[in-house]
Amino acid sequence: MDPTHTVAIAGAGQAGVTLAALLRQQRFTGRIVLFGAESVLPYQRPPLSKKYDSADHVQWLRPESFYADNDIELRPADPVVRIDRAARTASTRSGFTLSYDTLVIATGASPRALPTPGAELRGVLALRTLGDAGELRTAVLAGARLAVVGAGYVGLEVAAAARARGCEVTVIEREDRILARVASPELSRILTDGHRARGTRIVTGVTVAELLGRDGRVRAVRLGDGREIDCDTAIVGIGAVPEDGLARSAGLDCAAGIVVDGAARTSDPHILAIGDVTRRWHDGLGGLVRLESIPSATEQAKQAAAVITGAPIPPHEVPWFWSSQFDLEMKMAGVPTPGTEAVLRGDPGTGSCALFHLDADDIPRTVETINATADFMAGRKFVGNRTPLNRIALADIGTPMREVAAQRPDHPSVATGART
Repeated sequence: MDPTHTVAIAGAGQAGVTLAALLRQQRFTGRIVLFGAESVLPYQRPPLSKKYDSADHVQWLRPESFYADNDIELRPADPVVRIDRAARTASTRSGFTLSYDTLVIATGASPRALPTPGAELRGVLALRTLGDAGELRTAVLAGARLAVVGAGYVGLEVAAAARARGCEVTVIEREDRILARVASPELSRILTDGHRARGTRIVTGVTVAELLGRDGRVRAVRLGDGREIDCDTAIVGIGAVPEDGLARSAGLDCAAGIVVDGAARTSDPHILAIGDVTRRWHDGLGGLVRLESIPSATEQAKQAAAVITGAPIPPHEVPWFWSSQFDLEMKMAGVPTPGTEAVLRGDPGTGSCALFHLDADDIPRTVETINATADFMAGRKFVGNRTPLNRIALADIGTPMREVAAQRPDHPSVATGART
């Protein structure tokens, strides 16, 4: 490795910090400069929605000493704002300019803004930074009324934590079910029942027409059908937008994210991109996808480290995700795939179950689990190996997971047409 090689990392989130650490672990001896947008040490973002109501929501990615000990130049509150591809320089907000050999863009994604009147009122919050989490924690007190606009994982995690603190919570969703974009209808029904059983009001199939205020602070959400949902605070979680403006201004190929290949390489041979900002090629999915998750960011950091150090590119992993809501620990492997049928393993009423989504050849394409870690681990391997499963054995919770694989293509579950 060339000790004069300079790696500039634009973005000090999970992807950027992981890459810096991996480079040092792999004995990269060149210069590493890590540019962050916030003034605090790099931190984990998942706890912001899962644990904003406790002191545990502040979790540093690495202790402060890590950066100096590993000769990583951390520049907080000084994001890269301009790239000169011809000169191979990156310039920051403070006016600092760095010549790079490899630039890695890891700028992440930002909450999508709610395009309705009243979105600027006090008490209308998104959730991306430590400051956002602190403001939400202050607002969500016992008896407070919280409106959650958007029933994705972030919105539902916020709702669960607020209900646990004794708040009145209403979840408002434009689609006809919660988690419509990222989960199966079966999982949506199970989680809807779980939230409602714990006192959360869920309203689906509605739009937000306006946020109403009093003295500059939000007081209600007016729906498209004229109904009003009273609230003291409104949290908006309607998806995320990739922060690809830096890449676009530099002329890199972008399409709802920075387009990269299966090894995090952009259209410029000296620039890589990793994390939520990317639209990446994934071998297992056979196309370009945006995967907003810590596992995906970590996997791409490994790819970028391999490109920089000249090591073999690691094989693509099965995409997986997780979420915590109340006492429900959800883990999902694979992505929703049309044309599959669900086999339920376990009983949702007991708080532990798994949904295996099988294609016409009884191969699992997606696995969704609730408090069923063993089923998740086995299911993730089955998805990755494209292992045909016996539907009857799979649905029988008494049959060990190691025995649910089909023994032959024409196994009994195909012949009998067993379905759930």
